Amino acid sequence: MRAFLAVVAGYLIFAISAVLFFRLLHVDPHSPAAAGFEGLTIAYGLAFASLGGFVAGKIARRKDLVCGIALALVIGLGAIVSMIARPGAGALWTQTAALLLLAPASLAGDWVRRRRQRTTATNRNASS
Repeated sequence: MRAFLAVVAGYLIFAISAVLFFRLLHVDPHSPAAAGFEGLTIAYGLAFASLGGFVAGKIARRKDLVCGIALALVIGLGAIVSMIARPGAGALWTQTAALLLLAPASLAGDWVRRRRQRTTATNRNASS
């Protein structure tokens, strides 16, 4: 149950940040955009997807990457469903970025958390 809630929390970090980003900038995420805006959006998404994966793993307190993998699957599935539904003007750049970059970034966030966890444990054992 803890892992499930951790993945939900990680997804909320990712999704709420995306909704706020597009709402505050008054941009339809499913319409064509300038390359510079797409790059900014992807960088923003990478940061929050990574943060979501990190937080999910931290909340779950797992030693493996299960939460990062689950979060990546949820983000990827959401992107695929959105591609099939083709909302808005039908531009697919946000969904493509989510599938190819943001979903893996959430796994990377959990990987960073796990690596930090191992490094901390190794440092503790070495100083004992």
